[in-house]
Amino acid sequence: MAVYSQKFYRLLYEWYEINHRVLPWRETSNPYYIWLSEIILQQTRVAQGMDYYHRFVTAYPRIEMLAAADEDDVLRLWQGLGYYSRARNLHKAAKMIVDRQKTKDKRQKTEVEFPDTFEGLRALPGVGDYTAGAIASFAYNLPYPALDGNVYRVLARLFDCDEAFDTSAGKKHFHRLAEQLLDVNLPRLFNSAIMEFGALHCLPSSPDCAACPLQTFCRAYAAGTVELLPVRKPRPTLRDRYFSYTIYICSRKTKDKRQKTKDKRQKTKVESGNVYTLIHQRREKDIWQHLYEFPLIEHASEAEWQSYQPATSSAAISLTHILSHQRLHARFFLVPVDELPAIAETIAVRWQELDDYALSRLTLKALETIPV
Repeated sequence: MAVYSQKFYRLLYEWYEINHRVLPWRETSNPYYIWLSEIILQQTRVAQGMDYYHRFVTAYPRIEMLAAADEDDVLRLWQGLGYYSRARNLHKAAKMIVDRQKTKDKRQKTEVEFPDTFEGLRALPGVGDYTAGAIASFAYNLPYPALDGNVYRVLARLFDCDEAFDTSAGKKHFHRLAEQLLDVNLPRLFNSAIMEFGALHCLPSSPDCAACPLQTFCRAYAAGTVELLPVRKPRPTLRDRYFSYTIYICSRKTKDKRQKTKDKRQKTKVESGNVYTLIHQRREKDIWQHLYEFPLIEHASEAEWQSYQPATSSAAISLTHILSHQRLHARFFLVPVDELPAIAETIAVRWQELDDYALSRLTLKALETIPV
């Protein structure tokens, strides 16, 4: 039984015509906007990614504007979305495209040419085979499959495939299945339809198989294995880390010429009633690289973390934050001071201006509960 018969496509497209959501990146063929949406939607649900898409399109309506932006501003716009390497690669790719255009055409055309081949798209930082295929099909209607979590689920059930889709071998296998299923005559429509079908109908749990228009093509339905698919590889054991943050609260800023020179955004005049604090930027190749947070001590053990207590702290906030491979145990100590201490690689900022900095998600969670 070939699931890629014309009847299969007709039923899928009829379902899509009636049920699809109106999404802004589907209403355009602008490759820059489609690329933005694909990067944002990597490991992100549509409902969460929508606001970020509009933020970027509003702030940087043309790729030249994104390329010319400061990385800190790009990270701040990305703030809260997680996986910040996506934002850094987005910025890096924009600069690469614009710089390549300038080198190619000394006349500097008013409109930058976005890569229009699979190979050109694949060469961009942060764009792998599957993202390149998605952009190629949605922007240029080229015959490449687009795979996301929803498509993996649909493919696993249509083909009754119990191979883990999130392994290297599994991804290659599912890519081959997607290529078999792809409607090469209408790749843009097919990819949009199959992704939407997985998002709205072929759900992770309790899918409505009885009302499924593709039921007769679904091998998992025939085998009774729908609820068992797709298969993931075993989850890795989370690594525990223990953080202590110090939040200095001061009504005036330390006079530090080094800090003023380092941070051009910092105001030099201290206004009455302002609250100042210290933050630093993470530089090491670790989580949240280039994001800002309060001064941090990382402890070697839970016992060391539990026993740590700044002498002058007035309160502490405890939070647990889960990342893909790490579980972070954090305490935020509020420390009122008459003058901010001179701590290397920190900058003094007004509390009201913390929103001007790209902060880690853990820091944002803490700020929601801090009574300042």
